[in-house]
Amino acid sequence: MSKKPGFDRRRFLASTAAAASFTIIPRHVLGTAEAPSANNKLNVATVGPGGMGFNDIRSVPTENVVAACDVDANRVAAVLKQFPQAKGYSDFRKMLETQKDIDAVMVATPDHNHAVVTMMALKMGKHVFCQKPLTHSVHEAIEIGKAAKAAGVATQMGNQGQASEGARLVSEFIWSGAIGKVREIHGWSNRRPDISPRGIPRPQETPPVPAHLDWGLWLGPAPQRPYHPCYLPFRWRGWWDFGTGVLGDIGCHNLSAVFKALKLGWPESVEACSTHWNAPDEIKNETAPLASIVTFRFAAEGDRPELLIRWHDGGMMPPIPKEIEDGKNIFVNDGTLIVGDQGMLLGHRLLPESRMKEVGKPPQVLPRSPGHYQEWIDACKGGAPAGSNFVDHAAHLAAVVLMGNIAIRTQEKLYWDAEKLQFKNSEEANRLLHPPYRAGWTL
Repeated sequence: MSKKPGFDRRRFLASTAAAASFTIIPRHVLGTAEAPSANNKLNVATVGPGGMGFNDIRSVPTENVVAACDVDANRVAAVLKQFPQAKGYSDFRKMLETQKDIDAVMVATPDHNHAVVTMMALKMGKHVFCQKPLTHSVHEAIEIGKAAKAAGVATQMGNQGQASEGARLVSEFIWSGAIGKVREIHGWSNRRPDISPRGIPRPQETPPVPAHLDWGLWLGPAPQRPYHPCYLPFRWRGWWDFGTGVLGDIGCHNLSAVFKALKLGWPESVEACSTHWNAPDEIKNETAPLASIVTFRFAAEGDRPELLIRWHDGGMMPPIPKEIEDGKNIFVNDGTLIVGDQGMLLGHRLLPESRMKEVGKPPQVLPRSPGHYQEWIDACKGGAPAGSNFVDHAAHLAAVVLMGNIAIRTQEKLYWDAEKLQFKNSEEANRLLHPPYRAGWTL
């Protein structure tokens, strides 16, 4: 690895035009007929206000929470205790159809309901904040991106790290030439199976549905199946009908910064290996694997060479770089390693640590964020688009990440047609782009 200190200044200055693709610090503007003034409060509705959903509404304390919707009556009651001025609902459709004062909707349901809630809100002209991954399927992500553009409202996906100092340093290091041309990126997560159960078959027991839960509304567009407590409140993530495995759960966090820095489009191909390689259908068709490695290959574009992104989960790890002389394992918890032909970044720090001390921080060219939630609030009130808005970033990022799950499920190397937005070589994979909805549900 090159030990050349400092940066290629000419190349760095030429690259800083790319900064325009990032969110400029949102400005407050005077009110118009289309956007409330900065002094006005948004009327916010929450759909799925347990866990992260409750955190979301607590993260916009300057606004009015006017409605809370959850299929679990106990959760609605808990929110109304905190926000007594709000109205409670079990069905988001009724909420949106009947309560006309709602300006913005925050969505934190299980993944399989993200798109149907978000799409209805967008079509009704509501601003939307939706947790990651933005959708459950590739097709949904593409359609949500189109709908958000048509609606012209403020949107934000819940990958909060995109607003961080570290995410901006990633771009500034790459654009400065500090690690040369980026050739390979590794992302990983070691989410435990007890948090996200995987590699298991569907339960055979059919216990009664709790009185406080509307199971049909919880299922939403997912295929019909009996209620079982193994799916909720949080353990749905590993089930293909409801969640998106570890890749869907964490990929939109870990890979956001590099997608922005390198302006990545569609991959040329995606392939995967996993612990499902010899699993019976009753396991691999129900839940994500215990561990997987997914490889996305991006063709060279402009002055960027061919690029590989490799995702690892369940204890699978990249090789420890030779620059880590003591062999210390640097791949703990969740993270990203960005490998260039003149150096590498672990998260937003140069490796090895001696290189980071030698070079220091790159020159700042990107504005810093007022905060992930504040970006969205400012955008709702007429400011610049939020950093993970659906049109410029979130929908595409989610679609690419979710392509990896299709490679896991088919166990094929899949080639992507960026014009037709489908795979070139697998009908099975194309069917998984948009799994059918249960009768009575549409996007």
